[in-house]
Amino acid sequence: MADIKQLLDNNKKWAENMKRKDEKFFSRLVDQQSPKYLWIGCSDSRVPANEIVGLLPGEIFVHRNIANMVIHTDLNCLSVIQYAVDILKVEHIILCGHYDCAGINAALEEKEHGLIDNWLRHIDDIHRYYRNELDALTDVRAKRARLCELNIIEQVANICNTTVVNNAWRQGQRLSVHGWIYNVGDGIMHDMGVTVSDIAGAPGIAPRKRA
Repeated sequence: MADIKQLLDNNKKWAENMKRKDEKFFSRLVDQQSPKYLWIGCSDSRVPANEIVGLLPGEIFVHRNIANMVIHTDLNCLSVIQYAVDILKVEHIILCGHYDCAGINAALEEKEHGLIDNWLRHIDDIHRYYRNELDALTDVRAKRARLCELNIIEQVANICNTTVVNNAWRQGQRLSVHGWIYNVGDGIMHDMGVTVSDIAGAPGIAPRKRA
């Protein structure tokens, strides 16, 4: 219990420090939430969304899960995207993965991990799509790193293919989807170069009229 109490004590110190820096900080948070960014990232405790991009609470809307995946049957993630795009009117969706991802590493292991294997089956699918490229890599660390990158590319495509993002683009809403990867070893973020800002550039989407 002492460890838990320490967290509560830390919270009080943090709140007091924030008020010393800006006495109206919390009153502004209560009055309005208007972030420009939706962050979809990994649950990994080493990748805190706000801190690594230098943003304060209220400036970034966050959804996290194991291996930063966007699955078309995951109503939790899809609801976050819908709220961020339709209600908050975010201008950027950032899909952020990271190297040394335990979820990616587990998907490459030929052993059972329990319930999580059902979730990681989607990573297995990506592995299968790019099997020739990945099997050509003989170094295990290189293979893991490349699958982390490929997973980000595929999840960006999944975001772009959601009905929420499709409809936003058709309605002329300003919205860009980005794929980034974070290096836990040095704290540096890297742009994967897969930014999409309209439906014409969305992977696998042919522009079509709504019914």
